[in-house]
Amino acid sequence: MKLYEYQAKQVFEEAGIKIPKSVLIENVDELESALETVGLPCVVKSQVLSGGRGKAGLVVFTPTKEKAVAETTRLFQHDLKIKKILIEEAVNIKQEIYVAFTVDPVEATGLLMVSVEGGVDIEQLAVTQPEKIIKEPIDLRYGLMPFQASQVAYSLGLPEDVSKQLKKLFLQLYNVFKEYDAELVEINPLFVTEDMALIAGDGKLMIDDNSMYRQTKYQKQETDYRTEAEYEASLEGIPFIQFDGDIGLMCAGAGLTTTVYDLIHYEGGTVANYLEFGGPNYKKALKSMEICLKVPSKVILIVTFGTIARADVMAQGIVDAIKQLNPDRPIVTCIRGTNEKEAVETLKSAGLEPIFDTEEAVRKAIQLAKGV
Repeated sequence: MKLYEYQAKQVFEEAGIKIPKSVLIENVDELESALETVGLPCVVKSQVLSGGRGKAGLVVFTPTKEKAVAETTRLFQHDLKIKKILIEEAVNIKQEIYVAFTVDPVEATGLLMVSVEGGVDIEQLAVTQPEKIIKEPIDLRYGLMPFQASQVAYSLGLPEDVSKQLKKLFLQLYNVFKEYDAELVEINPLFVTEDMALIAGDGKLMIDDNSMYRQTKYQKQETDYRTEAEYEASLEGIPFIQFDGDIGLMCAGAGLTTTVYDLIHYEGGTVANYLEFGGPNYKKALKSMEICLKVPSKVILIVTFGTIARADVMAQGIVDAIKQLNPDRPIVTCIRGTNEKEAVETLKSAGLEPIFDTEEAVRKAIQLAKGV
């Protein structure tokens, strides 16, 4: 679960990390009061769960009240349906630093990542000059040790006063990483001000979905998602992506899905959504189809190849879902794998045509989507 910037910064402040003075608003009428608290110049920051906000024009420096009003009005009218905007004081910046904690899945360790070249181009830096990002592995049995925090902080070549503060911040931020079961906690940029103070200019906190049963402070809200389908899939723990094409996909496995996606485009079709119907979700046919039916599409294409995820179970689930939901669009099935013979019989008995070739299934879905 991703938190908004303002939520991450609230967590940082509770952990003892300094943040800029700010006020969260939900409409333009609240701006004047916010400016009285924050002052001018200020930064108008859209609260959306996506990166690259600055380059997308969703974070704007505003030196005057007129500019702040204009930008706030524009952002509240944006196609992204922005619900909240953070009005934040403009900090007098001397330098920007990148700091993050995440998990290294290969080495099974935590990972502290730091660069003195923080800011909006950190992703590009990771590709072109990865040596400029310091990476310190952390044994999760013991956590970030003070000597590690000190070693990294003093290796950056910063003034001693800043290095001392940075060591403390590393330990504070690691506690956030641990206490919130985070997949990622990031400050980018971390401002070094003209008077050598450290202030979190931005904040990102991603909580592991598997820990949400104990991270009860934050709950998923429908307003956090673009569509009702995305929200319901998230609640069910079903991987789901919505596009704007004609063919809704229920597929098992990322590799097979990628192949089907490519085949659809190669044959001249378009994808309306992807829903992961394999793995732990192969018994969720009813909910999966219910989610897909919430997406504007002209046909639903189901392509699976199950081993542990049994073909007969998926086929029976699909038949039961069709009987209960009475879908308003055609269903194309290509279900292969364990107990395939039983799956074929189940599909035929329900009046569905079992297809055994993925390319043939894709072509049929495209024809149906085009009204053929």
